[in-house]
Amino acid sequence: MEQRYVLLENVQKVFDTRSGRFVALRDVNLAVRQGEFVSIIGHSGCGKSTLLNLISGLTESSGGVLVCAGREIAGPGPDRSVVFQNHSLLPWMTCFENVYLAVERVFKSQEAKADLQRRTHEALELVGLVHAAHKYPHEISGGMKQRVGIARALSMQPKVLLLDEPLGALDALTRAHLQDEILRIVAATGCTTIMVTHDVDEAVLLSDRIVMMTNGPAATIGQILDIDLPRPRQRLELLQDPRYLCLRGEVLRFLYERQDRAA
Repeated sequence: MEQRYVLLENVQKVFDTRSGRFVALRDVNLAVRQGEFVSIIGHSGCGKSTLLNLISGLTESSGGVLVCAGREIAGPGPDRSVVFQNHSLLPWMTCFENVYLAVERVFKSQEAKADLQRRTHEALELVGLVHAAHKYPHEISGGMKQRVGIARALSMQPKVLLLDEPLGALDALTRAHLQDEILRIVAATGCTTIMVTHDVDEAVLLSDRIVMMTNGPAATIGQILDIDLPRPRQRLELLQDPRYLCLRGEVLRFLYERQDRAA
């Protein structure tokens, strides 16, 4: 297993604003292993999404080095797929067409149309939405829209899946269901995954490690917690697991201590 599949060394991000230079991130150092699931957690304004945008290539760093699979990150690419909190589906296209658009963009020069359609079908099958392939976004629920977004991201066969609070706008029951779906999908694909979340239970349930950010401005990594819970993980069983409760408590303690210092 590649120990430094995604590598960040001394990463900085500074924004030029009307009030002057705003240091969002400073001295961020992180190595993510191939196939690992890492969550990034912290208080609002700590630069979680900014960090994810740097890894995706949507934002350019102000300093330091970012590497994915041995190549420096110099912009967006199909090797890194992003799922945002807003599903960003095109409303005039069906679920199938929304996914097919991404497949076509990546594989059109290499494969025949039948192969592109097969890839699209397989991606929808992975998230359990073959039955809704020909529905439009306004005809499906919020949770289903997010599953289409995940299917679209996975259809490009990315090296790294980046999740920016993809479940944040969903109700509790739908969110729990999709957390279980993400557990299943990541286990099936073996995809390296980096997720931004505010939800402590979500982070502990899904992750191999949790990266806890200090408060901004000039936020950095305050602590990294190994989640040494065996897989596959069952939600109801974990609720009775003393180790799960201990890990959850460690994350909450870090966050509350940071909040107290900020206050």
